[in-house]
Amino acid sequence: NAKIKVIGNVPYNISSPVIFHLLSHRSVIGSFMLMLQKEVVERLVSPPNCKSYGVPSVLLQMHAAVEKYFDVSPGCFYPVPKVSSAVIGGVFREMPLLALSDEEHFTRLVKASFAQRRKMLMNNLKHAGFLEGLTDDDLQSTLDKAGIDGKRRGETLSVAEFGHLSNMLKNRLAKPAEIRMPGRR
Repeated sequence: NAKIKVIGNVPYNISSPVIFHLLSHRSVIGSFMLMLQKEVVERLVSPPNCKSYGVPSVLLQMHAAVEKYFDVSPGCFYPVPKVSSAVIGGVFREMPLLALSDEEHFTRLVKASFAQRRKMLMNNLKHAGFLEGLTDDDLQSTLDKAGIDGKRRGETLSVAEFGHLSNMLKNRLAKPAEIRMPGRR
């Protein structure tokens, strides 16, 4: 019944697929320690409001406590690579940082929120195919109830805010459509 500990020096060209694979098998993985390209590690541990904060940051941090341990200089390798490395460690949580009503919905929300980084959250979500059942007013109302300004960008939302918004949108989609005035979207 012991969970697996994953330790490795991951080929840099497959870092993202490996991280997403670990995420999808987290029920049997207790922890991991990986050497990755430094820029990838910085993205994975990045907090909100940083240029490197994005989809991988949010998805991994929802399910694991992650930490950058140290950098590894190119001079530690032969032949010397052109990129720096870093070691990241993480422990998968038994439960996500925030209980999610639908994990697939959460993932789609996060991806849609970062689809065009310079766009406001409301604009990114309006064009997200999985929210088709919501009008602009429904979406704005849900953002308001979640305490999230639709003019913010995805990169400013915390992991917990993404989880909360995902649950609220999923709940809103599950409700029957309200009677709307003709011509209103």
